[in-house]
Amino acid sequence: MPELPEVEVVRRGLERWVSGRAVASVEVLHPRAVRRHLAGGEDFAGRLKGHRFGVARRRGKYLWLPLDDGEAAVLGHLGMSGQLLVQPEDAPDEKHLRVRVRFDDATGTELRFVDQRTFGGLSLHDTTPDGLPDVIAHIARDPLDPAFDDDAFHRALRTRRTTVKRALLDQSLISGVGNIYADEALWRSRLHYDRPTAGFTRPRSDELLRHVRDVMKEALEVGGTSFDSLYVNVNGESGYFDRSLDAYGREGEPCRRCGTAMRRRPWMNRSSYFCPRCQRPPRAVPPRA
Repeated sequence: MPELPEVEVVRRGLERWVSGRAVASVEVLHPRAVRRHLAGGEDFAGRLKGHRFGVARRRGKYLWLPLDDGEAAVLGHLGMSGQLLVQPEDAPDEKHLRVRVRFDDATGTELRFVDQRTFGGLSLHDTTPDGLPDVIAHIARDPLDPAFDDDAFHRALRTRRTTVKRALLDQSLISGVGNIYADEALWRSRLHYDRPTAGFTRPRSDELLRHVRDVMKEALEVGGTSFDSLYVNVNGESGYFDRSLDAYGREGEPCRRCGTAMRRRPWMNRSSYFCPRCQRPPRAVPPRA
């Protein structure tokens, strides 16, 4: 699933090519693409017609296009394979085209939502006073947000009975971090994914946040991470950060820091990649007698 850097790349593309344009018509080609819009595809299309999109916004892995009435927004979630593409109006339809948005201008391009696995989708929601779609109001700010509270993050790490990777993937604590960038930040921090957070010092929390931010900024510079053709930006281009990954997907390859073979372990229906030498597992606490 795309993480913060990949979603931010798409948001920037929408801001450039879609924000400020008025909707002429919407065509919903597959009901699952708007299943989160409970009133259905016809209502979704009808309510968008005639509205102008505002500046594309993002929080964590979610992005949205506010409407000009200031009261609603189109929320997009890419899921496992969703793509928001700006295409010429006369371009052939993609095999898995789910939603088409036409505009009332003469630019000759339209917005298409393409989704092979249909886990993603578009939906229309009321917005909160600060402009968030109401269904994601509980999502925490992401580490690249200037308003992210480092102090609150550290206090949460200390007080929650959890482990560090679970904390990084907790979207109510810090948003936008998924499996790939969690493994990358933990490798840079020399932290094992099962390290309890209760004993984290403030310098340790600050170091972890620094590495999370660094790895995401570096990924943004090269368009995110693409392992196959399913993740692309609005122009259909892939990201290249997979060529710079230090941990994720490198099972059996030498650690770029110490040369030890990287390992992979099953973790919460996912995999965790780590160096057994640089990221030593926490010591087991003996049971009380």
